[in-house]
Amino acid sequence: KDAGDYICDSGDEQTTASLVVKALPVTFTQPLQNQQAEEGSTITLSCEISKSNATVQWKKAGTVLRPSDKYKMRQAGSVAELTIHNLSEADA
Repeated sequence: KDAGDYICDSGDEQTTASLVVKALPVTFTQPLQNQQAEEGSTITLSCEISKSNATVQWKKAGTVLRPSDKYKMRQAGSVAELTIHNLSEADA
C-alpha cells in the first residue's frame, strides 16, 4: 500500500519519484506435523506462516477442503488451524 508516486514540492519546483514495493513471499515458519489419532476422535492440524492474515487453503490429496460439520478452519494472525471431527480411516 506504500507503492505509488511521491512528490517533493518546494513551492517553485518539484521533483517526483515512483516507489515500487516488492511483496515478500509467504513462507511457513512452523510447518504441519505428522499426527496419529483414533477413529471417531477429533484432531487439529496447525501451521504458522510468515505473513499475518495471509490467505491459506487447506487441501487433502489435491482437493480443496471446505468448512463443514467435519472440517473447521480457523486463522488467527499467522497461525492457521484445521480441525477434523469424527475421524475415519478415509481421513488418513
